[in-house]
Amino acid sequence: MKWSGTVLSSTRRGWGVGVAALLLGALSWVAPAAAQSPSIVVASTTSTEQSGLFGHILPEFSKASGIAVKVVALGTGQAIDMARRGDADVLFVHDKAAEEKFVADGFAPRRFDVMYNDFVLVGPKADPARLRGKDIVAALQKVAATQAPFVSRGDKSGTHAAELRFWQQAGADKGAGYKECGCGMGPALNMAAATGSYLLADRGTWLSFKNKADLAVLVEGDPRLFNPYGVMRVSAAKHPHVKSAEAQQFVDWVISPAGQAAIASYKINGEQLFFPSAAR
Repeated sequence: MKWSGTVLSSTRRGWGVGVAALLLGALSWVAPAAAQSPSIVVASTTSTEQSGLFGHILPEFSKASGIAVKVVALGTGQAIDMARRGDADVLFVHDKAAEEKFVADGFAPRRFDVMYNDFVLVGPKADPARLRGKDIVAALQKVAATQAPFVSRGDKSGTHAAELRFWQQAGADKGAGYKECGCGMGPALNMAAATGSYLLADRGTWLSFKNKADLAVLVEGDPRLFNPYGVMRVSAAKHPHVKSAEAQQFVDWVISPAGQAAIASYKINGEQLFFPSAAR
């Protein structure tokens, strides 16, 4: 007699029921295990990712908390937009004015200082625009006067926002050599290295950047180049689906002595990239 694939014998039916029961039992065991591995999304800047800082500190947080972290690295403006939409649980960026507005608009209960570094103006070692020094505003005025090539991130990042403030303070037209790449810090540095252009960079990404080519730091030490970072838990009142408890654990850890020590311990060639600034 020919067997039809649409009909199961009692033996086969019993075997199928047994397998189904085993699978259900396995699933009932796996589900609690998965529930024991919470995760959060952190919207942050490209500088924290491309400098290698997150690769250094996040494993320590996950080990201490059991919480996995997914980082979405964007320009600060884009990261803030992402958090405003409720697509992130934590915001970790470096444009204090925009961060304070984020809090004032109700998208985070509070902003915390977490760390700082500084911006530097880099350019060809030969410095054809002769702008080497400590005054960022005077340097940009020389860039404009000489029509020197200048690469801007042009991506609404914290670095881009700072650069635009400095241009405004310089009161000068940016000049024909000014180009926006609409890209992160690493690609912008690559473009400057390839074209012999000037560029404003955060020191952390500069120190970790491998393709320096003929570039060098030409302007540093101006107090206006101070670059503070803030961290915030996205408001559950605005977005009830965010993982508020886990996000708060991250904020609490990164401003704690353990988190601050992890930030301070991150160095490249013996040079510290970020400096803790959380209030004690």
